[in-house]
Amino acid sequence: EGDKEAQLNYVKENAFEIKKKMTENGAVIFRDFDLMKEQEGFVKFYETIGMKTCLDPLHSVSARPTVDGKKGSPVYEAVNKESRKNFFIGMHNEFVGTRAPRAAAFVCFKAAETGGEFLIGDGRAIFRDLNPDFVEKLYKRSIRYSVMELPFFGWIDNAPEVLQGPLMGTIRGLASAAINAKVDFSVDLQWGEGGYDKVKMLQARAPSQPPIVVHPVTGDPTWFCNVHSHSSKLRKDREEIYGAERFEDGASQINKSDMFFGDDGDISDEELKHMDEVTMKNVQFVKMTEGDVVLLDNYKCMHGRNVFDGTRKHGVAWFEGWEGEEEMKKHYSAEKIAVNA
Repeated sequence: EGDKEAQLNYVKENAFEIKKKMTENGAVIFRDFDLMKEQEGFVKFYETIGMKTCLDPLHSVSARPTVDGKKGSPVYEAVNKESRKNFFIGMHNEFVGTRAPRAAAFVCFKAAETGGEFLIGDGRAIFRDLNPDFVEKLYKRSIRYSVMELPFFGWIDNAPEVLQGPLMGTIRGLASAAINAKVDFSVDLQWGEGGYDKVKMLQARAPSQPPIVVHPVTGDPTWFCNVHSHSSKLRKDREEIYGAERFEDGASQINKSDMFFGDDGDISDEELKHMDEVTMKNVQFVKMTEGDVVLLDNYKCMHGRNVFDGTRKHGVAWFEGWEGEEEMKKHYSAEKIAVNA
């Protein structure tokens, strides 16, 4: 207990420096802390630093379970399900529609017996290493995610041809109204074909957005594009290494994503391969043990998770900002003015 108190004091005394390092470097890794081995100590840890919690970005779409099982708890389950152990979670910044937390803290309560490393990647480095001509093309055309697939409409192909058009129009309208009433961002439904048997399905696409953002505090341009996790092609390529995804329930079948250019054009296999190679070149595998925490800036640091065997229990808390953030913004603005003077 004395050690935990000393660790909490260390965090308190170095709170601003910790947040500064997170903002400048993208992430800070804490190891060998007894304080964060349980949820109560983990919460004390980030509260002492001055992080301001916010709702899970998935809040309006689906309920992510909490670590302690209590509704309203600030610590959510990371992807620990046994059914998802052979699913390599590609690199991404956390956001759903227009909801993107500023920062996050990922904690290990129990490490997997094998694998399960937490992955981090510097968005600035990925932006720097991508082909400049391709970055310009991507920036001009923007990007667009498919955030959901409704694969339940193969029966339409068996309906009389004269009825197929009206049926598709009615279903699309009803589904669009239902989904847009549920989520807090605009969704456009488009008909397509999915799976190996090309079954008719509805694909929900989010609004187009830029693939690169300017960091809200430091002003650095940073890669903010979830192609590595969202691309259907890249996920299928990974199945050849890790095995097929185990979609065991209806929700898993629906929550399939993909990425396109902002004008709905397809991104070529060659372009996807380039983004995959540059991303993986900049990934660090962080093997976490009980009590370890990765505090990261969600706008500067991408994250993912390696496949695993055994039982894994990791949690995450999301933050809308932190104490001292406005002062940091003023500091970096003054620094830029001084450099340009």
